[in-house]
Amino acid sequence: MKRIGVFICHCGSNIAASVDCHRVAEEAKSFPHVAYSTDYQYMCSEPGQEMIKNAVTEHNLDRIVVASCSPRMHEDTFRKVLGDAGSNPYMMVMTNLREQVSWVHNKEKDAATLKAIDLVRAAVYKVANVVPLKEDYIPIEKKALVIGGGIAGMQSALDIADCGYQVTLVEKEPTIGGRMAQLDKTFPTLDCSA
Repeated sequence: MKRIGVFICHCGSNIAASVDCHRVAEEAKSFPHVAYSTDYQYMCSEPGQEMIKNAVTEHNLDRIVVASCSPRMHEDTFRKVLGDAGSNPYMMVMTNLREQVSWVHNKEKDAATLKAIDLVRAAVYKVANVVPLKEDYIPIEKKALVIGGGIAGMQSALDIADCGYQVTLVEKEPTIGGRMAQLDKTFPTLDCSA
């Protein structure tokens, strides 16, 4: 059975000034599969991360939603927290309440709170359907494929080969050279190009 934890961040006053974070956390408790929901001043802080880690283990959560600032800033932080708690770090969804709610609706607290509830609900439904991912390592081939046998393709192939890599050059025409082969003279020396 899925056990989802929801963590609403105040982001100081960035989110809390426009959104009733406690109300959002309380509403989230009624969403399907939500086993735990809370709000906190700064989820990305050390105490906030510790709170998430403890909640994951204490409430046996197998996936979480973090409603805070931009995932670009802290997605890796919260994935690490989930991994440190012994769960799959990819069983997490973030929803952006700062840029998508509080900064947009900063003078409409009721509307902003309702929108935040909707975004958290959507994130809960999304994380409920997340399929566990595993990290895997794929060996890298020390070869290169250069597509196009024009002057740029030929020079690229030579440069890569000079670095010690095997290169395969593919050209759709019967001869290499591209447009260069069609010129009778080249600048600046006016040498024959063919």
